[in-house]
Amino acid sequence: MPVAISACLTGEAVRYDGSDAADALPHRELAGVFDYAAVCPEVGIGMGVPRPPIRLVGEGGELRAVGVDDPGLDVTDALSAFGRRQAVRLKDVCGYIFMTRSPNCGLDSVKVRAEVRGEPQRLDGQGVYASSWLREWPSLPVEENERLFDPARRGTFINRTLAYAHWRCLEQGGLTAQRLIEFHARYKYLLMAHSVNHYRAAGQMLSDLRAEVKAVGERYLACLMAGLARPADRAGHANALFHMQGYLKRRMGRSEAESLTRAIDGCRTGALPVAEACAQLLCALERHPNAYLRKQAYLDAVRWV
Repeated sequence: MPVAISACLTGEAVRYDGSDAADALPHRELAGVFDYAAVCPEVGIGMGVPRPPIRLVGEGGELRAVGVDDPGLDVTDALSAFGRRQAVRLKDVCGYIFMTRSPNCGLDSVKVRAEVRGEPQRLDGQGVYASSWLREWPSLPVEENERLFDPARRGTFINRTLAYAHWRCLEQGGLTAQRLIEFHARYKYLLMAHSVNHYRAAGQMLSDLRAEVKAVGERYLACLMAGLARPADRAGHANALFHMQGYLKRRMGRSEAESLTRAIDGCRTGALPVAEACAQLLCALERHPNAYLRKQAYLDAVRWV
C-alpha cells in the first residue's frame, strides 16, 4: 500500500544536522507492507542540509515554526503551503508515518516554547507540516514512528491503512447506498472489536440512507477511522468472535460449539492468544461454510494482532 513517510525514517540524511533516523522505525516488521513516498518538508521548502534548527513557539493553536538561534527565521507559512501541495500530489496514499517530536512532522508531542519569557514549555504541540496535511485529509490514518514499535499500535495502523485503501477503491467504483452497506457489512466486526460505541454509531448512520450518500459516506469514514484508531483489547476481540460464532452455532455439534466457546472465553481472559481463538473459528468455518463470515475483514486483520 502507498504510504507517505518522513524521509529521514527511510535512511535519507536530511535532518538539520545531516543525519538520518532509519533506526527509529521497525523496518523488519513493516517489510513488504508499505510502498513509501518519502517527504522532507524542510528540504522541500529549500532549507537545505545541514540547516539551522527550528522550533515551535506560540500559544493555543497559533503556533509558529521559527529558528532556534534566529527567531527572525519564520518558515511557518512556507511549511503550511508545502503541506497543502503535498496533500494534493500524494492524494492516493493510504496513510502517513510522521517523525515524532519534530516541529514539522510531530503529531501530538512536540515541544512548544511560550512567547512570554519564563512560561513553561508545553509538550503537546503538533508540527506545522503535519497540521497542514491533517486539515486536508482528516480521516487519513496517521501514526508516529516510535509508536510503531508497539505490536498492537503497529497492527492497528496497518489495519487502518488496509481499510482506507479498500474505501478508496469503493469511491473509485462509485459510492452507492448498496455498496456502502456492503462495505460496512464487511468491516462491522472489526470495528466492534476496536470500539463498540463507534460500531453502534456507524450502524445508526446507515439506518437511513435517504440523505445524500456522499455526505453519509464522509461521516461514516470518519467514524470508521476514529473507531479503528482505538487499539482493540481482549474483551473487544472476544465480543466480535462471540458474535461471529453465532452464525455457526446451529450448524455445529454441541462439543464443537463448547470447544469454540472455551477458546473465545480464553481469549477474553488472556488464557489463549487472540490468534488461536480466531484460528479455531476459521476451522469451524471450514467445516461449516458461511459466505457472510468469509467476507469479514476481521478474519484478515487479526493476523496483525
